[in-house]
Amino acid sequence: MNKQMETTVGTLSAETIAKLHRAPILESLTDETMHCLDGAHTLLLKPDDVLIRQGELKRVFWILLEGSLRVSQAGPKGHELTVHTHEAGAAFGEVFLLANIASTYSLRAVDECELLELDEEQFWALMMSCPLVRRAILGNMALRLQKMQGMIFQQEKMAALGTMAAGLMHELNNPGAAARRASSQLRENLTRMHRLTQKWSRTELTQEQKQCMFELQEYALSAKEKVALNSLEQSDAEEKLAEWMEENSVEDAWKMAPSLVAMGMHSEDLECARRSFAGETFPDALNWLEAMVSSMRLVGSIEESIGRVSDLVMAVKSYAYEGRGQTQTIDINKSIHATLVMLGHKLREKQLVIEKNMAPDLPILQTDCQGLNQIWTNLIDNAIDASFEHGTVKVKTWAEPGADGQTELCIRIEDNGSGIPLESQPKVFDPFYTTKAAGVGTGLGLGIVYKIVEQFGGKIWFSSTPGETVFLVRLPNKA
Repeated sequence: MNKQMETTVGTLSAETIAKLHRAPILESLTDETMHCLDGAHTLLLKPDDVLIRQGELKRVFWILLEGSLRVSQAGPKGHELTVHTHEAGAAFGEVFLLANIASTYSLRAVDECELLELDEEQFWALMMSCPLVRRAILGNMALRLQKMQGMIFQQEKMAALGTMAAGLMHELNNPGAAARRASSQLRENLTRMHRLTQKWSRTELTQEQKQCMFELQEYALSAKEKVALNSLEQSDAEEKLAEWMEENSVEDAWKMAPSLVAMGMHSEDLECARRSFAGETFPDALNWLEAMVSSMRLVGSIEESIGRVSDLVMAVKSYAYEGRGQTQTIDINKSIHATLVMLGHKLREKQLVIEKNMAPDLPILQTDCQGLNQIWTNLIDNAIDASFEHGTVKVKTWAEPGADGQTELCIRIEDNGSGIPLESQPKVFDPFYTTKAAGVGTGLGLGIVYKIVEQFGGKIWFSSTPGETVFLVRLPNKA
């Protein structure tokens, strides 16, 4: 519903003046001074009527005389989230009027409401003619802006944590599933080896057979995987080995060949087994060897998965604990690496190449400021979103002397996406500027980045053309 009744007030009535005295910004004014509001509009709202919607631009100042208004913002799925309630006496709208920005929230009547509404001309007339009101409005605006900046910072932090949490779920699921599959296959291999060992325990092996199996086992236990073959080479090698095994009456040759080839084994390496084991014992020997080789690869896969989980835990710990405490030392390279780990799933979804050129001797940052990882999260996340599939994101760090002689840490983040539209470039660091629809992110990432960089005593620049967008952050190593 959005049915509003509006009337023009001539001279304020004694009743209206009494209601205006409830407003903190007007309570010190005399009844006579209150008449500087003569000519304002009275607005009547019914329950659930909308005064203004998020993203709407209205250059209006309101004073709530009666009733209450619910302040809400659109959530990620379009649901409205209540963030505050304006009660009678509240005055608002000056931030959006003076800053010429769209509303960052919606206002909806909770019950029947009466408001005094001043358009832009009336607002400026009020500011010019009533110094006490002007001082109160500007003071109120400063407090409201400070509060909004705090809310925005927390919202951006929560949005970043949401991105990180989603990434963490993807990142933990992949190595976990890989380790689970490898464990299941390893169990099957051990069972197969146990059956073959039982069978051999009833057979007397010759010294030649024992020596051959010992040498092949040593090879399987000590050999590293060879230089990776391309798909065609891998396929040809597997086909050649499988055909050789089938010629020698080995069942499941096509299943066994990939594991043996992956360890660099060819038919020539298995000749000793073919010579030493006759009849049915030769396939058993190869089965046992393949189970051993496969098991070694599976153990490596499990180790890699566990290592991946450990890396993720360390990255999360680094990300979560960075900025806590008083003065601290931060390794910029490790801070960026932790962010890249957390955003790894987004890089892989677009099949992006990440090119890192991190200075190994980069000085440590000494600071008592917070929010450093939010800089990297926003800039890298934006670079990923701006990139096309199979694109490239580049990250480079280095140090150089600053203008005051202090060492500056330089961080450059580049993507080869479509670039920032020319008309948007002057506004990218504006605190409330966004090109996103309501409820899609906060739209305030770069404004927050600019604010955090300033807190560290640093500077941030950018340049953008189609195919190349670069953000450069410079931070003094003692912030």
